[in-house]
Amino acid sequence: MNKADFESLLQGIREVGQIRRGEIPPARLHVFVKGERVKGTDARTIRENLKLSQSEFAKMLNISVATLQNWEQGRRAPDGPAKTLLRVAATHPEAVLHAANLGSKPRLPRRKSKAKTR
Repeated sequence: MNKADFESLLQGIREVGQIRRGEIPPARLHVFVKGERVKGTDARTIRENLKLSQSEFAKMLNISVATLQNWEQGRRAPDGPAKTLLRVAATHPEAVLHAANLGSKPRLPRRKSKAKTR
């Protein structure tokens, strides 16, 4: 390890100490709330209601599959515009499909009807 890298590492360690003592605020703060979901932004429920695969839903929202998986598994939570986009996808999926420009004619998969059998 060269001297510049070592000094950078040492500076980072000093900053961690300052943050822990409350002397400086952290540059980023991640809050993890196990099992809590924001109403209207539960990505898995919205995706399942639309009967889309993870890759289809991620493409529809223009996000990576990894991001969607993190939301669905509770490792991360959507924030800001992502929350709004999920709410729109839940109530007006055709609008999101149209905005995503996924084809000439935005369509959702057909839902199986519960037809009576003879």
